[in-house]
Amino acid sequence: MKKFRYTLMAFAIMAVALILSTGAQAQTRTWVSGVGDDLNPCSRTAPCKTFAGAISKTSANGEIDCLDPGGFGTVTITKSITIDGTTGAGFGSILASGTNGVNVNDSATATPNTIIVTLRNLSINGASTGFDGVRFISGRKLYIEGCDIFGFKGNTTNSDGLDIGVNGVGVTFNVQVKDTNFDNITGNAIRQAVTNGTLNASYSGLQVTGSNQGLTATGGTANVSNSVFDGNTGSGLSASGGAVINANGNTVTSNGTGFSCSAGSTIRLSLNSVHRNGTGLSNSATMQSCSNNKVFGNTTEVSGAVVPVPAPGSCTQ
Repeated sequence: MKKFRYTLMAFAIMAVALILSTGAQAQTRTWVSGVGDDLNPCSRTAPCKTFAGAISKTSANGEIDCLDPGGFGTVTITKSITIDGTTGAGFGSILASGTNGVNVNDSATATPNTIIVTLRNLSINGASTGFDGVRFISGRKLYIEGCDIFGFKGNTTNSDGLDIGVNGVGVTFNVQVKDTNFDNITGNAIRQAVTNGTLNASYSGLQVTGSNQGLTATGGTANVSNSVFDGNTGSGLSASGGAVINANGNTVTSNGTGFSCSAGSTIRLSLNSVHRNGTGLSNSATMQSCSNNKVFGNTTEVSGAVVPVPAPGSCTQ
């Protein structure tokens, strides 16, 4: 009988140890440091070395923060999480040579197209050989704030800063990007596409420069405001494949084409400044313009028919 009690006690101790161990590896907040170690529990006093090491020890809906400056490696995200490079003492950097910086993909989980991911205050550097800065394959919502995404040139024509390629019948996807810089990318700074479902994207306070294409929407709706598209070889902003771009208060300058609309798509313009492009506005689908846009100083101001918005009061200063 005594032996039986000892056996039960041993099992109880093992069960408690297992629970404690599991809890230690699923913290709501974890930390990384340039001098950390992925064998650590990723606590503030014993931080991990990489985002990949920390994510396995962070619970769903949790957060990874940076204690100090460092390069914390590429990461694949399959659950709802926030990664914050922080400001001040911390600085989160991802060097993505010959690969993608961040993959967001919950397609192999039991509940695909459900995760919510936030990327904040990160420097994502392709080092001229990286493929995509952030690749959004599967999930419900993606938020990007205060990031720098640059140097993705690993594919000659289709490396993207942000590649949104979602697919989900009956799913509404949301993307919000604000106060973020895209530069020196051989494909699209931002490529927005949707195979099935509905994609609503919001972009504000962007600097999109020195890339092949700025924002390319081949599906979904893109609401773009208070952003600069400057010095991109192709279009600053383009819509095709039935996509819709609503552009308000942007500066679009020194691109091959400022705004380009084709293939059954729609672009609506208000309060934009469009200067020094090869062609300011190029339209072979539906382009609607308020009278408050400033389109001049381009090699060709307008190609194709641009429809003035007729409703009184719909274009306010």
